[in-house]
Amino acid sequence: MTQEDLARTIEQLNDKIIHQEYQIAELNAKLRWYEEQFRLSRRKQFGASSEKTEIEQLNLFNEAEDTANSQAEEPTLETITYQHRKKQAGHRAELRKDFNTFLMRTCSSNKLNNHCK
Repeated sequence: MTQEDLARTIEQLNDKIIHQEYQIAELNAKLRWYEEQFRLSRRKQFGASSEKTEIEQLNLFNEAEDTANSQAEEPTLETITYQHRKKQAGHRAELRKDFNTFLMRTCSSNKLNNHCK
């Protein structure tokens, strides 16, 4: 290899390096743009609402408090208690007996004895 060939090879490699550095810079710019677009879309989708509330709107909910008599006596609080009743032994058997009696009366009155046992 001669001196000229080496100089030409060095120049080609330098050109290639410059071209690749340009590509890297371009790709980094695209990456930043896409990251910004992603961030903006997330903010638009999940961010705070752009709708602003006015103080007059919030005061609408305080209307009852504003018009109420502040000198009025506070109501007394009542404590409500309740008790659970325990299950009664034999209650289910009693219900079955009543139901069987009802079925027998229904079957005999409708004359469906062939379907009733």
